Amino acid sequence: MGMTITEKILAGHAGLEKVEPGQIVNCRLDLVLANDITAPLAIQAFRKAGAKDVFDREKVALVMSHFTPAKDIRSAEQVQVSRQFAREYGIKHFYDGGEAGIEHALLPELGLVIAGDCVLGADSHTCTYGGLGAFSTGVGSTDVAASMITGETWFRVPETMKFHFTGGLNAWVEAKDLVLTVIGEIGVDGALYRAMEYSGPALEGLDVAGRMTIANMAIEAGGKSAIFVPDVKTREYCSARSSRPGAYLDSDPDATYVVYKEFDANRIEPVVAYPFSPENIHPISEAAAAGIKVDQAVIGSCTNGRIEDLRMAARVLKGHKVAPGMRLIVFPASPQAWKQALKEGLIDTFIEAGAIVSPSTCGPCLGGHMGVLGPEDVAISTTNRNFAGRMGHPKARAYLSNVAVCAASAVTGKISHPAEVVGKN
Repeated sequence: MGMTITEKILAGHAGLEKVEPGQIVNCRLDLVLANDITAPLAIQAFRKAGAKDVFDREKVALVMSHFTPAKDIRSAEQVQVSRQFAREYGIKHFYDGGEAGIEHALLPELGLVIAGDCVLGADSHTCTYGGLGAFSTGVGSTDVAASMITGETWFRVPETMKFHFTGGLNAWVEAKDLVLTVIGEIGVDGALYRAMEYSGPALEGLDVAGRMTIANMAIEAGGKSAIFVPDVKTREYCSARSSRPGAYLDSDPDATYVVYKEFDANRIEPVVAYPFSPENIHPISEAAAAGIKVDQAVIGSCTNGRIEDLRMAARVLKGHKVAPGMRLIVFPASPQAWKQALKEGLIDTFIEAGAIVSPSTCGPCLGGHMGVLGPEDVAISTTNRNFAGRMGHPKARAYLSNVAVCAASAVTGKISHPAEVVGKN
C-alpha cells in the first residue's frame, strides 16, 4: 500500500523508506519553536537537563507573541527569561517588540517553514503549517526542551482522515466556514491523534492563507496535525520567502485513510459557532434571524489575522461605522501584515469605522490582554476557541465566525450576514 503525504514526511525525516500508522519513529526537526508563555518552561527544563547548547541556533525560534507588549510584571519577566536565553545561546530567530507577531503567521511569512518540513512547537496551533504542506504539531514545553537540545523527537505515526470538498464556494463563504463545518460534523474530539488531510476542487481556489486557517484548527477537532498537498500556490509562496528547496509531496493513490468524508461546498453557507464549543455550529441564516446582540467584535489571531483577512474586513467595513456601544478590535497578525494594511489604506478604513487597531499580538484570544471580556459580555470573534472563560470572564459568551460575518456584526451590533451591510453605504 502507498503512503499519505503525512507518512511520507515522517518517513523522510526518520530516514526510512516507509512508515505506517501506529509505528514509533524518531524524526529530525527543521524547526523548534516556543512563545513567551511556553518558552520559559522549556528553558527551565533545558537548564535542568544540563544542556550546554541548542542543537542548531538557526532552527530554534522564540516568538514573544502572546503578551506583546508586556501586560504586567509577570509577562515582562517571562519575556525577559526568553530574551536572556536567546542572547546566551545566540538564537537567531528571536522576535520581540516591533519584530514580534503572532508566531503562526510570522514564521511562514519569514520563510522559516516551507513545504515538506517537520516542525515541533510548544503551542497547540503549531498545526497551522500544514497549510503549506508541512507536518507540524504542538507539544508540551518539556518535549520542546528536549528537541532544542537534540534536534529530534519521536512520534507515533498518526492515522490519516481525509476531508474532500466538492463543488465551489458560495458568496461570503471563507476557509473558516469549511473547517467549522468539519468540526461541527466530527466534534472536538473527532480526530484525536490523527492527521487531517484536505482535498477537493472547492479548496483549489483557496489561497495559502485560507489553507493555514483550516490547518490551524485541527487541534479544535483533537487532531495531531492537518495538511494540504502543496501545489503551485504553495510553491510560489515558499520560494518567495525561502531559498531552501522544500519537498513538494503528494499522497499515493492507494494510500490508506481511516476515515473519508466528503462535503458539497455548494451547500455550505457561512456558519457561526455558538458558545461554548467550536463544534456548536449554526448557519448564518439562523444566527442572523435570532438577532443575537454583541458587545465586542475581534478580528485577528493565528486563525484569521493575515493580510487577506484584513482586506476582507476592510471590504465590509468600508464606508460604515461600528454600531453605538459596540467595540471592534483588529489585530494584524504580523508586522508585515500591519505594514501592508497601512500601505493599502486598510488601517484608515478600520479607524474611520471606529475600530481599535492593535499591535501584532494574540490579545484576547487566550484571555490575555487588550480586549479581555467581562462578565455577561457577548463577543463575536475570528479566533479559534470559544470555551467558557477562554476569552475572559467565565460568564462571558463568545461566538466564532469568519472575517466578513464578524465585521458585518460590528456594524450592526448583532450577528449579521455580510450582505446586510455591504452595499448600504
